[in-house]
Amino acid sequence: MHRRSFLAASVAALTVPRLVSAQIDLSEGATLTTVSDGHLTLPSNMIFDPMPQDDLSAVLNDFGMSGPQLTPDCNLALLQQGDRVVLFDAGAGSDFQLSAGRLLDGLDHLGIDPESVTDVVFTHAHPDHIWGVLDDFGDPLFSQSTHHIGATEMAYWSDPQTVESIGTARASFAVGAKRRLEAIADQLQTFDHGQEVVPGVEAILTPGHTPGHMAFDLGGAIVLGDAIGNHHVAFARPEWLSGSDQDQALAAETRVALFDRISADDRPVVGFHLPQGGIGQVEKGQDGYRFVAS
Repeated sequence: MHRRSFLAASVAALTVPRLVSAQIDLSEGATLTTVSDGHLTLPSNMIFDPMPQDDLSAVLNDFGMSGPQLTPDCNLALLQQGDRVVLFDAGAGSDFQLSAGRLLDGLDHLGIDPESVTDVVFTHAHPDHIWGVLDDFGDPLFSQSTHHIGATEMAYWSDPQTVESIGTARASFAVGAKRRLEAIADQLQTFDHGQEVVPGVEAILTPGHTPGHMAFDLGGAIVLGDAIGNHHVAFARPEWLSGSDQDQALAAETRVALFDRISADDRPVVGFHLPQGGIGQVEKGQDGYRFVAS
């Protein structure tokens, strides 16, 4: 038995995680499924510190939220269409947080082995989205897959100066991203805003969370990545700055513009850190928006 499979089986004996979170049918026989990679454990001030604290309390109360920690879900989108098996992001792997890195369990539940994934499409190169691209021995996990990343995102994380400029809190992000991008270099392609990354998947530049963050228009749904990173303040007050974003002002502008697009189209969205599987609709309210899980 593979070492990771043994560890997964040991954990499963103690707890049964939700492996496959939600699924919708797209056009022409395509299906979009979210596969759980577990969850993160984050200090709440990492996100909330830049926000107006008095107004923030009222918003959080509406969601019944309190306490010093957040535990956002991690939902990877999986597109199955004909012979293509397209995974959006690669999860956290085993080196980031103990509560994450469960992607292989979910894929196994669906009867999908890593070698059958034809394409891995990255929204961005933060640890919970790209560190899982290598297996426990440092080899490419999706060995038969073409990997796709936005050209701006690739240039940023490949730049050796990024580790010096990103700040000490995120320096390990830069080191980890660069190492993994180098490890999959032979399988890696870049793309730009508006380009069809794989058939039926159009790239949407959504910068701010990272310099080259991408969302994706699948026709029947929009994969958000972390452009809209939570179901509470990001929806209720998209114009507020968030500490989770590298360029906070630009990320807020991106959220507002993205919500305008989503609400006009009235299509399902898939959010990496949204609850209850991450697939749902966006409803516009008087002051902001609301996420309604499918």
